[in-house]
Amino acid sequence: MQVKNKIILALDLNDLKTVNQLLGDVSEHIDTVKIGYPLVLAEGLRSISIIKEEYGFNIIADFKVADIPETNQKIADLTFSAGADAVIVHGFVGEDSVQACLQTARNHDREVFLLTEMSHPGAELFMQKVSLEIASMGIDMGITNFVAPSTKLVRLEKIRKIVSDDSFIISPGVGVQGGNPAQTLKYADSLIIGRSIYTAENPQKTLQSIIDSIEL
Repeated sequence: MQVKNKIILALDLNDLKTVNQLLGDVSEHIDTVKIGYPLVLAEGLRSISIIKEEYGFNIIADFKVADIPETNQKIADLTFSAGADAVIVHGFVGEDSVQACLQTARNHDREVFLLTEMSHPGAELFMQKVSLEIASMGIDMGITNFVAPSTKLVRLEKIRKIVSDDSFIISPGVGVQGGNPAQTLKYADSLIIGRSIYTAENPQKTLQSIIDSIEL
């Protein structure tokens, strides 16, 4: 997946009106967005379809899918049918559950991003203990897209070494959570940024300043 300016905008908002206002301000700088549960629970899966049709962006559905294989398959099928280009899947549920999403993605000619470790402090309690094994499992399964945290650069570096330079890593946690854009891009391919942009007084100016900091 090619990502303009190496920035994925996280649309963790609750209504399409606010989303459209935001995208109207920043759409010239981005071509990829991440849509999670807040928007879809508030507006339905149609929110994915509407954004896809209106802007033509790459859409990553951040559903962190984590159920039994049969349920995962249904979630992934509905998500891709709505227009998503990729879905984020938890790895801790095991190979069979991840495989259900991966096969469904292949059936739709879409992609899966395997979540290795999350960016918040609580992830250290359980996820950090298995994140490297999750990354290795993904490689063994033929997965090439991964999610790893910008807030933990040492962990991000270790995950990069496991998945190799051929894999594509997107990294959340830049901005409000403390992740540094330039430092993160030493190991990741794209940044996931949400609150720093959509809560800013001037989202376009904020986004441009982040792009400038990356290019320096």
